[in-house]
Amino acid sequence: MNRGLTKNVDNRPVTSYISPPSGLPELELAEVWRNRDIILILALRDIKVRYKQSFAGIGWAIIQPLLTMIVFTAVFAGLVTVTTHDSPYPLFSLAALVPWTYFIHAITKATGCLVLDKNLITRVYFPRLVLPISAVIGGLVDFAIAFALLVIMLFFYSSMPTLKIFLLPLFLLFSMLTALALGLWLSAINVQYRDVNNALPFFAQVLMFVSPVAYPSSVVPERWQMLYALNPMATVINGFRWALLEDQPSPGIYSLISVAVVLVALIGGLYFFRWQEDRFADVV
Repeated sequence: MNRGLTKNVDNRPVTSYISPPSGLPELELAEVWRNRDIILILALRDIKVRYKQSFAGIGWAIIQPLLTMIVFTAVFAGLVTVTTHDSPYPLFSLAALVPWTYFIHAITKATGCLVLDKNLITRVYFPRLVLPISAVIGGLVDFAIAFALLVIMLFFYSSMPTLKIFLLPLFLLFSMLTALALGLWLSAINVQYRDVNNALPFFAQVLMFVSPVAYPSSVVPERWQMLYALNPMATVINGFRWALLEDQPSPGIYSLISVAVVLVALIGGLYFFRWQEDRFADVV
């Protein structure tokens, strides 16, 4: 607790006490909304920097999921038999790779956003929450390009989506919230411990194997399905396949577990990020 001296209207000294706030920090989401133009500016900046002086340009948004789809098709459709519920395996895998690639890009950018923008943090005041939010939004351009490839593949295989496709934005939004929730925790921790950024590629590889990217969720035994639903990306991937492809099972009742996990992680991440925010400029 700090003590200072001020003077009132009678020119008599008055002692005032300044103490640190107690309890949970205020999220100040209204201030973040007022600075939404900064979010868009930073998102556009990240997009320009990503493709500046790049030979393939925006083609990288297509090359990565396309090549991965080819490898998965060669392995899981050619060497190992994987049940895809009558869907062509290239479509089956690409419907998962499009949201998965976006998710990995979003959490990677969100994790390193505070360190990469340390000059902004140390010189200019603005709600620091705009940095991970802009990272998550900036990845939507890559998602849109990769999704266009998926649409072309749907026409190629004469697989016409049904009215379920109108629910696809809900699964995309859920993927964004999942990436933001994880990005809030990782970005705040990464400020003090740079090992987080180094460990992220390994974490992404492990997470891909425990997500139904190359295989259907039905291969997981029923007794493990509830535990498997703790991975929100399982619900996202199952939702994309269900909304785009024929004869694919719906995410099911266990998806409610994924929703609960993301809500808890997001709310906790917001408070943890705000709690650490005052230290960012000193540590970064």
